[in-house]
Amino acid sequence: MQFVQLNGVSLHHQIIGGPGNKPVIVFINSLGTDFRIWRDVIVRLAGSYPLLTYDKRGHGLSDVGQAPYTIEDHVDDLIGLLEHLKVSNAVICGLSVGGLIAQGLYARRPDLVKALILCDTAHKIGTAEMWAARIAAIEEGGLDGIVDGVMERWFTPAFRNSDPAFPGYRNMMLRQPVDGYIGTCAAIRDADYTEAAGRIAVPTLCVVGDQDGATPPDLVLSLAKLVPRARYEVIKGAGHIPCVEQPEMLTTIIEAFLAPVISGEAAHG
Repeated sequence: MQFVQLNGVSLHHQIIGGPGNKPVIVFINSLGTDFRIWRDVIVRLAGSYPLLTYDKRGHGLSDVGQAPYTIEDHVDDLIGLLEHLKVSNAVICGLSVGGLIAQGLYARRPDLVKALILCDTAHKIGTAEMWAARIAAIEEGGLDGIVDGVMERWFTPAFRNSDPAFPGYRNMMLRQPVDGYIGTCAAIRDADYTEAAGRIAVPTLCVVGDQDGATPPDLVLSLAKLVPRARYEVIKGAGHIPCVEQPEMLTTIIEAFLAPVISGEAAHG
């Protein structure tokens, strides 16, 4: 296992080598998960690209640090990790809050970003009232009190009812540090990249599961319309975490998006 001390927290990460002439693809996990959600995409891309995954602060094996957080705290951690590993000109793939972090990274350090893959995310996610209610519910009843409602937004009924992996992903959420979860809820609550989205000038893919109950297709489409020349794709048979439910289709979409980016033919805003 790989760890690095940055900004007062130890970040758990994994880097998988690949062709030196290809950009590193960086994967950022969603709220209440760790980097294992990307496994079935990573195994399909391994050998074709260098790959970097990490547990953001307050999640997985990374430290919780001082909660609550801002998105800028998460962005600082990612900048520190990329600089530590001497990674630049990377493809940043963020899911949900990971997509907010990706947008924040581009706003701060566009030199680190070759392209963006914004997966099941938006320029702004939810309302202050919604996040206040979520935080209050967790403070009263822990993650156990909200997990089943979250699972309904994360996964399709077919996956929840019949896939043997489903209990594991439910356990993944329940085993995240409560302070890290609440701290990141606060970060999402306060993040708004509505204006910044229009200044994105690298190739950008916005992708969403057709049954996403957290960031529905219409919301992700609204982000795609803000980003100049963004590509928009919908994955059938997936909820909020298509890298778990439909990894083959997500990988195919990523590879098709990256082909012209690598060849230098992709349109820029």
